[in-house]
Amino acid sequence: MKPEQGAETLFNTHVPMDATTQTQQGMRPMTKLAAFLLLALAACTPASRDDLTRAAAKTAIRPILADKLPGVPVEPAIDCVIDNANSNELLSLAADSVTGPTASTRQIVTTIVSRTGTIQCLATRGLPALLR
Repeated sequence: MKPEQGAETLFNTHVPMDATTQTQQGMRPMTKLAAFLLLALAACTPASRDDLTRAAAKTAIRPILADKLPGVPVEPAIDCVIDNANSNELLSLAADSVTGPTASTRQIVTTIVSRTGTIQCLATRGLPALLR
């Protein structure tokens, strides 16, 4: 091995490909993965995307409400928050489900809980669950 060839040649990690070689070998694994993910996303209906977003948002909301309402069944309250959130809030909460609740998550939940519709929902659906 010549000194200028380096480890790249030794381990054969770089193989130049022209268009013909690439076509003969078919799609590369990352290209296949990207194509699969694109098809999977395209197959999602708007309703299923909405369900996924709402489920992810619930994951971010649950620890906040459980912290604020220890010992209280929080599922009805979570539903009230989700039902009264706008699409931007749902997307932000869904994104926070990946990283865990942040100060922004708490602020969004506080904003949603202070809305008239959420308060009415909590009074009709949240209190009966508390009284059971």
